[in-house]
Amino acid sequence: MKKIAVLGAGMVGSAIAHDLAQNYQVTSIDIKEENLLPLKNINRINTQVADLTNMESIKESIADCDLVVNAVPGFMGFQTTKTVIEDGKDIVDMSFFPEDCFKLDELAKQKGVTAIVDCGVAPGMGNIILGHHHAAMKVESYECYVGGLPFKRSLPFQYKAPFSPIDVIEEYIRPARYLKAGKIITMPALSEPEFLDFDEIGTLEAFNTDGLRSLLFTIKIPNMIEKTMRFPGHIDYMKMLKDSGFFSEDEIMVKGIKIKPIDMTARLLIDKWKLNKNEPEFTVMRIIIKGNENGKPIRWQYDLFDKYDEETGISSMARTTGYTATSVVPLILNGDFKKPGINPPEYLGAVKGCLNKILDYQKERGIIYRISCS
Repeated sequence: MKKIAVLGAGMVGSAIAHDLAQNYQVTSIDIKEENLLPLKNINRINTQVADLTNMESIKESIADCDLVVNAVPGFMGFQTTKTVIEDGKDIVDMSFFPEDCFKLDELAKQKGVTAIVDCGVAPGMGNIILGHHHAAMKVESYECYVGGLPFKRSLPFQYKAPFSPIDVIEEYIRPARYLKAGKIITMPALSEPEFLDFDEIGTLEAFNTDGLRSLLFTIKIPNMIEKTMRFPGHIDYMKMLKDSGFFSEDEIMVKGIKIKPIDMTARLLIDKWKLNKNEPEFTVMRIIIKGNENGKPIRWQYDLFDKYDEETGISSMARTTGYTATSVVPLILNGDFKKPGINPPEYLGAVKGCLNKILDYQKERGIIYRISCS
C-alpha cells in the first residue's frame, strides 16, 4: 500500500488525511499535538508531532513516503515545498504560498519530482476546468467567483474563516490583477464590487482579489478575472479596518513594544472568525468560460454549492479544498499525470481525461459541479 505524508493537520489537512486513509497508509504531521488528537486511532492514519519549520525535521518525517501533500499555512508553504522537492518526493501543494512557484521549477526537474501547486478549490479546480477547456477550444474569457461562508450571518463581519486569518487578510491587502483585452490590470483588493444571485443562499457581493496567480502567465486568454464573494456589507468593514491601518505591516510602538498592526488584527480575529464546532457553512463557486468551439460561439458554466457534512463533521471548505488535492493524488501515483517540474493545476486539466476523473472522485464524496453549455 502506498504511503502518503500530510504536512499540517488543521481543518483542511485533517480532512485530507481522513480521505486519503480510505486507500493509502497516511502519516499526518503537525507541530501541535492537539491538532492530531482527532486523527488518533483512525484506521490507516499514523500521527506524528514534528516542527514543520525545521527542514531536517520535515525530511525525517517524509523519509519513507511515496508522496507528500502540503497543507501548511501559506507563509510556510514555499520553503516546505522546496524541502520536499529537495528530498525527491512528488508533492501536491495547497498552501497557496505568495512566492513565485516557478522559482522551484528547475529544482523539481533536476530531482524528477512532479509538483502540483495551488491545488485547492480556487485556485485549483477553476484552473483545472479552464485548462481542460483551453485545450479543447479557443477561450476568449474566463470568470471565476468563489466564496466560503457560514449560514448564520452575524454582524459585523458576517464571515468566518476555515483558514488562518492572516491568509484571509492577505487576500484583502494584496493588489488584485486580472486580464482585460490581453493586458494585465492591477486594482486594489476589495474593489469593483458586483452582486450575484444564487438559488440556495440569495445575493452575494463579489470583489477583486489576486486569485488568478499562475493563470496570468501560463495560458494566453485575453480576458480573465477571479473574484471573492461575501455577504453584502462585509467589504465595508474590511475597508474600514484597512484604511484605519489595522492591516498595516509597518511596525508601531505600543507601550515600548514594537508590533505589526496586521499581527495584532490577525490574533484578535482568530476567535471572531473561528467556525464553531459543527457550525453549518457552505462553499459556492461559479465559473463562466466563453469562446469558440468547433467554429461556433459557446458558453460553459460550472456551478458548485456544497454544505457542511453533518455525518463526518467536515466543513465544506475543507472538503472542496482538500478533496481537490486528494483527487489529484491517485493521478500521480497511477501515472495518469507524470511531469517533472512545477505544475499549476491548469497543466493537469489540459491532460485528456484528468478533469473527468477529478470530477468523478469528488462526486463520490458528494461534491457536485453542475455543468451547463449554451
